[in-house]
Amino acid sequence: MTLTPEIRWIDTPEALDAACAEVAGAEVIALDTEFFREKTFHPVPALIQFSSGGPAWLVDPVVVHCTDAFRRLLGEGPLKLLHASSEDLEVLAHWAGVSVAPLVDTQVAQALLGEDPAMGYQRMVHHWTGETLPKDETRSDWLQRPLSESQRLYAALDVVYLLKVWERQHEALERLERREWLEADCRELMAQALRSDEADGQWYRRHRQLWRLTPRQVEAYRLMTTWREGEARRRNLPRGWLVNDRVLYAIAERMPENRYQLAEVEEIKPSLIKRDGDALLAMVKQAKQCEADTLPAAQPSPLGADYKRRMKALKRVVNEHAERLGLAPEVLMRRRELEALIAADLAAEPLPLPEGWRGDCLATPLEQALNEVKAA
Repeated sequence: MTLTPEIRWIDTPEALDAACAEVAGAEVIALDTEFFREKTFHPVPALIQFSSGGPAWLVDPVVVHCTDAFRRLLGEGPLKLLHASSEDLEVLAHWAGVSVAPLVDTQVAQALLGEDPAMGYQRMVHHWTGETLPKDETRSDWLQRPLSESQRLYAALDVVYLLKVWERQHEALERLERREWLEADCRELMAQALRSDEADGQWYRRHRQLWRLTPRQVEAYRLMTTWREGEARRRNLPRGWLVNDRVLYAIAERMPENRYQLAEVEEIKPSLIKRDGDALLAMVKQAKQCEADTLPAAQPSPLGADYKRRMKALKRVVNEHAERLGLAPEVLMRRRELEALIAADLAAEPLPLPEGWRGDCLATPLEQALNEVKAA
């Protein structure tokens, strides 16, 4: 039977501080957010929910600014529980101006227990409690006021059941001796949340077709994606509204020298040329003038025989260890990480082997597998 929690609405700084005082001594606090970001780069916070096992507190961030007491609650003290936390961490960082710590992401915990690494919250609740949570408000308008009773209940249940799920997950992780694995992975999540500027410069690596570009074209694409991320943040626009990856990749392929050549790029909009054409052309020119030894390394073709042999050997290692541990292979190592290993090996560069608990499992056998491929 689904719980019916006590729900308390917070729409003043004083009420928020009073709620913080009530939960300050808790060991664990469940957190969640509702937000809107269809028209902006930064998420617009619409609701902040938290609970320590008593009432479910619903904070209205539309009218309440974050207080020092809530910042302290987020940044220190009790363990904070979130599910699939990346966007929630972004919302809280933007609204509160602090990083959430210490943190446990229950989706990460579920993956380390050998379950679906992308298990949704409602399915996870059913898995651990047998309860089926309502789905009616999943795509609700959370900026409307007042919220309906159905919305309030939906939002409250998101944090109430999070505590119950974690209680079961924690017991299972302790039995498997994987609590330290979870803590390490969640520390990395917190670190990633702080790397916005660094992440801007690495966005270009997401493209699956970099191997088709020359090093100068890759550099042009890197410069343009880094610029786009910074400008989207500064203008507070969705990155696709400014210019999407597909268009920037096409510009890098063409390496235009003037606006006429830029206009010939497929799918480019005249408004982009008028507004930012000179900036894009300047980055293409910069890439053309870079010294050769400063350019990104050429990306190996995934179609080559040497590449395929290495990928097959590495995947075999990961799959064998994943099966032994009862984990999904992607929890141990993502394809992008395997690709980085292969690229480094083919270029005779130091291998970016996994570290931490993954390194304990995989570093040596991965290196051995690559050596065996080269010796064959």
